[in-house]
Amino acid sequence: MRKEWILGAVVLVGACASARPPAASEMQPIPDAAAIDARVAQVMARTGAKGLALAVIDDGQVAYVRAYGARNAKGDPLGTGTVLYGASLTKTVVAYTVMRLVDQGRIALDTPLADDLDKPLPDYDPAAIFPDKYGPYRDLADDPRWKAITPRMVLTHSTGFANFAWLEPDHKLRIHFDPGTRFAYSGEGFILLQFAIDNGRRAQGLGTDLGALVQANAFDPLGMRRSSLAWRDDFAGDLADAWNDQGEAQPHDQRSKTRAAGSMDTTIADMARFAAALIDCAGLSPASCAEMTRPQLAITTRSQFPTLQAELPAEQRRADLAAGLGVVVFDGPQGHGFFKGGHDEQTGNTMVCLRARRRCLLLMANDVRAEAGFDELVRFVLGDTGVPFDWEYGDHAGKS
Repeated sequence: MRKEWILGAVVLVGACASARPPAASEMQPIPDAAAIDARVAQVMARTGAKGLALAVIDDGQVAYVRAYGARNAKGDPLGTGTVLYGASLTKTVVAYTVMRLVDQGRIALDTPLADDLDKPLPDYDPAAIFPDKYGPYRDLADDPRWKAITPRMVLTHSTGFANFAWLEPDHKLRIHFDPGTRFAYSGEGFILLQFAIDNGRRAQGLGTDLGALVQANAFDPLGMRRSSLAWRDDFAGDLADAWNDQGEAQPHDQRSKTRAAGSMDTTIADMARFAAALIDCAGLSPASCAEMTRPQLAITTRSQFPTLQAELPAEQRRADLAAGLGVVVFDGPQGHGFFKGGHDEQTGNTMVCLRARRRCLLLMANDVRAEAGFDELVRFVLGDTGVPFDWEYGDHAGKS
């Protein structure tokens, strides 16, 4: 029988517990369902978004889940069980899974990934193992700094890689700064971590497909029955297409390869379960839960993208903003929080969580234009959180 974790225990640990508790005046009640529905309708009308799904977590419990609008150009309704593209929310689910592996003793945050492999990384031929799944690691043969990269560096986006190797002018993978020294968002780092897990030493419990590990350590125990890191044929019956910023409908990409950087298909109902688990530390040791959501590495850039932009002078850096593990952490009027977004040309997702009262708002849109209303919806449901959407989006919210 499949075991599901109870999502009701109160756990406040590490840096999360030390955040200034908000005054009663700074905490607002969650609006009722009718008020939320009305505000979503206003945002969708203003932005032109065709589809949007929402989940509210309050006191560590799923309090409200709702989907609005259409899932395709035919006008079929978007439902709470409709499969949506998770985009970079995948990274947070992968980080949660990695912390489960840490608790199981199969991987260590500060042990170099080189130690998990049977031979030097540049000696592998990733294309022979699985075409177009991993990075071009032979490009690193002349740069020994790859030997220093750890899981913690991957999860804090400090590997030194560009977002993806194919974005480099010559499409070659390179390390731009000493690993671990600064934040620069990188999907390529997550792909390297996946390579080490997929192809690592079996004696320590690696050498297992990451997708299967996520299934066993996150999706199955949390009851996320319509979630996967690779396409499943049973998704086709209730599947969301999406719209770009020109209002053009785009078909759902049936991603056949597990990609730690962003291949997850999921639903708003499933992700509500995940958000409740994460804010409640379900399935993780207290130490691992604290590690995920404590400030790990200062964020020193004006915005998240472009990823390799120059660091700000020390006096211009935000003291309230840092990398956690698979999330970004911040401190605002309601105390300690964390968030993660997911975006492509036609997808807009965000998860914003507050330790106080263990609250989250999860927004998943199959129309990128909805992003332009995310700040308004977060403020309406959760109040003034201080979530740094200006750093996350710059002036790009709602744009393909």
